[in-house]
Amino acid sequence: MSNCIETNPMPAGFHDESLVATLDWSSPDLACVLRLRLLSDPGFPAWDVSYCVGRNRAGQKVRVALPFSQLPKGNIKGAILAHARAAKVYAKGLGILDSISTLC
Repeated sequence: MSNCIETNPMPAGFHDESLVATLDWSSPDLACVLRLRLLSDPGFPAWDVSYCVGRNRAGQKVRVALPFSQLPKGNIKGAILAHARAAKVYAKGLGILDSISTLC
């Protein structure tokens, strides 16, 4: 039996819309982050970034390029905020802190 837990499950129809481009999270054309998917194994100290999806200013769904591929399990939001400060990105305004989904 697995102790795997998922947080913030994917809403129905999430993958129905195609991704039109890839935008860096610091791009002024990125309007918001819809989902940051993190995966890990029990006992491993970090989360691996599986994917990050958002919307551009035109309302189209895009892949979001992030400056990190792993985040520590102990303080995910703090680590994201540290990366955001370094990149001069307003993480809360993008909605990335509310779009985190984990699966281990």
